[in-house]
Amino acid sequence: MKTMIMASLKASIEAKEKSVLAHVETLTAAASAIDRCLSDGGKLLIFGNGGSAADAQHIAAEFVNRFQLERRPLAALALATDTSVITSIGNDYHFDQIFRKQIEALGRAGDIAMGISTSGNSPNVVLAMETARENGLSTIGFTGRGGRIAALSDRLFTVPSDVTARIQETHITLAHILCELVEERMFGGGRTGA
Repeated sequence: MKTMIMASLKASIEAKEKSVLAHVETLTAAASAIDRCLSDGGKLLIFGNGGSAADAQHIAAEFVNRFQLERRPLAALALATDTSVITSIGNDYHFDQIFRKQIEALGRAGDIAMGISTSGNSPNVVLAMETARENGLSTIGFTGRGGRIAALSDRLFTVPSDVTARIQETHITLAHILCELVEERMFGGGRTGA
């Protein structure tokens, strides 16, 4: 058991280190884009399935409430949280449409769509990213080795692993770094963001 624990820890650290080092410039560019979007009155629309849906909620909460600094709330929505919307779209149309229709309803040019898919091929995430692009939203993708959302992402975060748990752990690390960078850009230097 101890060997298994240490192997998991080592694999998690390796995936995070490789991914963060590979995406330093992308982290900076994405933080700048999010800063511009939120400063101009736009919003983040974040979505994924299963564990990635939970990650979307986690990330949205960090922006809406706070991450580390005391500051005003920032506009972010997790699109997997409204069960009435999700089940009505799934029932009346198809599960593949649950994020696409919400992007159409809530997204505006200048907003950012943040799609999370460990495979990069989740049909509902892919359709939402396509719709975001068609409607003038900027796109940020979080994936494993790439998949179909890679070509639909203005800024892409990949993780060099085939293990879903390692990919999700790294996604949260990358998202936390993004939150920290955005807060510092918008509210750093002792400002409260009031």
